[in-house]
Amino acid sequence: MKREGKVEHLFIADKATKVLQSQTTVVAVVGRGLEGDRYFYRRGSFSHWPGRGREVTLIESEVLTSLPAGCAISASQARRNIVTSGVRLNALVGQYFQLGEVVLYGVRLCDPCAHLDKLTRPGVMAALVGKGGLRADVIEGGTICSGDVVSAVLAE
Repeated sequence: MKREGKVEHLFIADKATKVLQSQTTVVAVVGRGLEGDRYFYRRGSFSHWPGRGREVTLIESEVLTSLPAGCAISASQARRNIVTSGVRLNALVGQYFQLGEVVLYGVRLCDPCAHLDKLTRPGVMAALVGKGGLRADVIEGGTICSGDVVSAVLAE
């Protein structure tokens, strides 16, 4: 199982349902998420739900490129903050991992929901079941850049 990859794209939107904007760098803040993002400001569609794992969301570029033609969506339409390549995100649930200088903790899978179908097209949710990405919390803040290495943090 490969556990090292690369940050391909970074996205934020300051309000729920707004189009995600591509960024070359983002600042991750412990307990808040990515500066400028809707969940950082507690204005996301699911901000009012209790529990961890709403600070940062990730998805694999390989998943997006493998979607059936009728369900194809762009990286920004996936509504995840970070698009990675070369790393299986499902394997990072319950693990600490690093993107550039930032350390995240994989809280749970980011299962797709009907909200994504509403914002894109019917069938996207079903096509992403089991591969919708990862929800993570910021453990050590800092800057994440497009092109940064994604790697598991080994226990000392």
